[in-house]
Amino acid sequence: MNKLETLTLLRQHSTKFEEEKTFLTQTIDFVERNEHFWQRRTQEGHLTGSAWVLSADGGSVLLLHHTKLDRWLQPGGHVDETDDSMAETARREAIEECGIRELALSSLAIFDLDVHEIPSRGNEPAHLHFDLRFLFSVPEAAEIQRNLLETKAITWVRIEELCGKTTPQSLRRMALKTGKVERDQESFEGFLPSLL
Repeated sequence: MNKLETLTLLRQHSTKFEEEKTFLTQTIDFVERNEHFWQRRTQEGHLTGSAWVLSADGGSVLLLHHTKLDRWLQPGGHVDETDDSMAETARREAIEECGIRELALSSLAIFDLDVHEIPSRGNEPAHLHFDLRFLFSVPEAAEIQRNLLETKAITWVRIEELCGKTTPQSLRRMALKTGKVERDQESFEGFLPSLL
């Protein structure tokens, strides 16, 4: 994974969400300080890649019930040695977890960015995931094949259902941005904070 390219990608990202601005600053600082910013052996944490996968009509997003974390999340995960970019990581993880091969990347730009703590598990201490999210879409006939080891369930969820205040902020922020994308295909700038 190329450090300069990753930093350039991060520095090109902009957002209207204050919390995401904080995440962006934290992530840039982390990558600048760590040569192995994408590898799991970096104890503080590492970059991960996620896919925000929209249905063909743009009205729903694909969520999975993660086996280890026992939460509903977008597909995503750790960088492999063979991944050339964070967008490639997001695509590969979505294919592995959901079986959808017909993923169309909407933009090479980061769609959303989140920093969250992963609890300790076994010999692995608690650490941070600096999660870069990319926007994908699928054709109408796309078939889902759930990875039985990594997911308990997979489902399409209507975007408007995720915009409510009870939705975890990480998912809610992407849902609000998706509403913006539907109205303005030219921009991924994000929804105005007045809607929060």
